[in-house]
Amino acid sequence: MPGDDNTLLEISELCVSVPGRVLVDGLAMSLSRGEFVAVLGRNGSGKTLSLLTLAGLRRPEAGTIRLGGEAIGALRRQQVAKRLALLPQDTDDIFPATVLDTALIGRHPHIAPFSWESPEDYAAARQALATMGLDDMHDRDILTLSGGERRRLAIAQVLTQAPVVYLLDEPTNHLDPQHQLETLQVFRKAADSGAVVIASLHDVNLAARFADRCLLLFGDGRWQLGDRADVLNEDSLSELYSTPMEAVTWRSQTLYVPA
Repeated sequence: MPGDDNTLLEISELCVSVPGRVLVDGLAMSLSRGEFVAVLGRNGSGKTLSLLTLAGLRRPEAGTIRLGGEAIGALRRQQVAKRLALLPQDTDDIFPATVLDTALIGRHPHIAPFSWESPEDYAAARQALATMGLDDMHDRDILTLSGGERRRLAIAQVLTQAPVVYLLDEPTNHLDPQHQLETLQVFRKAADSGAVVIASLHDVNLAARFADRCLLLFGDGRWQLGDRADVLNEDSLSELYSTPMEAVTWRSQTLYVPA
């Protein structure tokens, strides 16, 4: 419930739009510790813009966002970054840097001005790299990494940040099936440990496997939020993706595939 100590993120009457088009109209949801919410929708339906808005990096057309009970617009960016991490879809590297130094960027919100990283900061970065299977690459130049390795490094950076709210824009982007599963297991564990995770995904079946609730964005202002078992069905998904989606049973699980 809003105001509860366990409520980490509250969204009320949120409107996300682009010129001439409302993408999300009146979004309202409250997210408590332990929740993993998957955001699903077609390309251009507002998933990325909604995550940027929730992160306080884009002004909403209307509505409010409260982070830990405080209006996100009233917080300094360092205060936000201590509590909330955003994983963008892609990362551009302009200058060379090592893998370890890049992971350490996640500690910057926690470091006082004019101070250096502490041994504890280095330990957090190394642990995050180990979690993402990069513990043997500390001294590698990031410009030598493959697309999947660079994606895992970006994830290690947000893990190093140690927020209580993770906003993940297509976290499985560039990853092979093994690393897709391992990455979502990492964030499922983070949620089970008391964080909130909101992740945009293109794979319905990964959403069904890892998320507690799903937010469907239809791209015309309409949205649907509910437990995964309630909102993931042939009718809603066929409308969401503008293509027939069929439920099939495999090993006692329901999978959704384009018909």
